[in-house]
Amino acid sequence: MSLRLYDYELDENGYKVRLALGALGLACETVGVDMVPGAEQTRPPLIDLNPLGTLPILVDGDTVLREAEAILAYLARRYDSAGTWLPQEPVAFGETLMWLAFATRELHAATLARRAALFDLPGDGPALEGRARAAFRVMEDHITLRGFSGLDWFAGTGPTIADLALFPAFALSRDFGIDHEAYPGLRRWSRRVRGLPGFRTMPGIPDYH
Repeated sequence: MSLRLYDYELDENGYKVRLALGALGLACETVGVDMVPGAEQTRPPLIDLNPLGTLPILVDGDTVLREAEAILAYLARRYDSAGTWLPQEPVAFGETLMWLAFATRELHAATLARRAALFDLPGDGPALEGRARAAFRVMEDHITLRGFSGLDWFAGTGPTIADLALFPAFALSRDFGIDHEAYPGLRRWSRRVRGLPGFRTMPGIPDYH
């Protein structure tokens, strides 16, 4: 195994991959990339690895992958022989993929709102914040409803890569002014994520919720 992750420390998408590496107990060489302000990922040699000019990028031997959610699925299928993080059972598998899609689509507004607030990048802050709040409300309602049935995680009966994909956007949302007191279900869930073996933090993640 020879894993290498090209990453920017303050990037929430790279953080998803770091969470998965910790959860799976995988050793990985991390190569720091000057994403802000240098946009290093848009120039050779990184643009040769990922023509989209985005981060993170994972290299595993001859395999090169981009897009955080795809990397999570790859790591889980490749290195989790027990099938814990990407369940084989059809319903849990489908639920996991559903929330991975949510992380790439609905939660993208939270990513853009945070980048606009932290790095002064272009973006309609109030509009992005409104879309992020709407996404968090969907998450809050879902995790609260599952709690009534004794289920603590977003998909299946235990933690999956869906939880790892969803966690950064909410945990880092204070960076653009989101008050977590409005989301008690997500706060409880966040504490559970923080308690997972191998959990890794990053700048901006609060010590408690």
